[in-house]
Amino acid sequence: MGKSEQPDPPLRVDDREAIPAPDCPRNEGQRIRAWVEIDAAAIAANARRLRQLIGASTRLMAVVKADGYGHGAVTAAQAALAGGAEELGVATTGEGITLRQAGLHQPILVLSSLNHPHEVRRCLQWQLMPTISDIPQAQLFHQLATGSGQSIPVHLKLDTGMGRLGAPWQMGRTLVETIRQLPGLELQGVYSHLAAADEPDHNLTRQQKQRFDTALQAITQAEGQRPCSHLANSAATLGGLDIGYDMVRTGLALYGHAPAPHLEHTLPLQPAMTVQARVTLLRSVPAGTGVSYNHRYRTVRPSRLAVVGIGYGDGVPRRMSGRMSVLHQGQRLPQVGEITMDQLILDATDCPALARGDVVTLLGGDGNTVISPMEWSRMCDSIPWEVLCGFKSRLPRLSPAEDC
Repeated sequence: MGKSEQPDPPLRVDDREAIPAPDCPRNEGQRIRAWVEIDAAAIAANARRLRQLIGASTRLMAVVKADGYGHGAVTAAQAALAGGAEELGVATTGEGITLRQAGLHQPILVLSSLNHPHEVRRCLQWQLMPTISDIPQAQLFHQLATGSGQSIPVHLKLDTGMGRLGAPWQMGRTLVETIRQLPGLELQGVYSHLAAADEPDHNLTRQQKQRFDTALQAITQAEGQRPCSHLANSAATLGGLDIGYDMVRTGLALYGHAPAPHLEHTLPLQPAMTVQARVTLLRSVPAGTGVSYNHRYRTVRPSRLAVVGIGYGDGVPRRMSGRMSVLHQGQRLPQVGEITMDQLILDATDCPALARGDVVTLLGGDGNTVISPMEWSRMCDSIPWEVLCGFKSRLPRLSPAEDC
């Protein structure tokens, strides 16, 4: 057998650390393996800062779709409302119903396209506001509303350049006139969505704003007054592009993150999510030891490896293998080897104080050091929105608490 074919030396459990993980009576032991901490107070504080930024005459819609960007829709909605938000935005009727069942009575806009009669009936039953993107939708909503003897509040969406949902912006006046003529429909607002607001000085953003303004002018001339209008997302709100409209729709900023580096200092936002996990095993191994699947990483020195109970099955992207790090008492520890479904491995050689049962922070702050969703997104060629939404339901969502 050649030198390259020699088997790896046996792994040796570090006897100093071979002690049971500490009991955790707080939160019924949910901090045993891995978890997500959600700071509702941070969401409320971010809402207050956004509220101050946009001014008293502009309404604040908190976008809590995708389970509140992974923070928990009900928790996020309640905190945002406490911080001054007046309306809520969701993607599906099911998301809206969840908020209603939690006892929230504020206006809820369904931002996606609804075309099935069952969804429209759910909007009527639960007092949700659907989005209209074309005349067939308006006619469907009219038929079901009048058939039930009810009226339904709606928002009209115009496509000014996103190329996704919405009617062509040139049809804004025609569609408003059509909606006004259909009994059972109550037009509550007109809006559009920006495609490149997170890129500074992008021509498309200016073009979309001009198109939206032109459509609103035509609608105002026909109606005698302008309906509630909204265009700005988080990036546009932080960038000051909400001027002159009646409402902004904020998602990422509400959860404490700027959509782009040039917007990071607009407001002192507080990140609301922290992802943590416990060390489940420590091993001392010699140089040349293969680590994890396919041995794409081998130790280059005698090393102390820490196994942590979280993996891609929990939402840690596998493509960050060998590129990410975690925090322990403010110190960064590199992750090594392939991230597996339920676990990942750290090189803890330079952190002799790390013990079995200790907590490491994957996302969020520890001491003066912070690992942000933006950092993760750069490592895996993604975006912060996807990072936050990616943590799976088997990670319990908990309120911040002292370590057990």
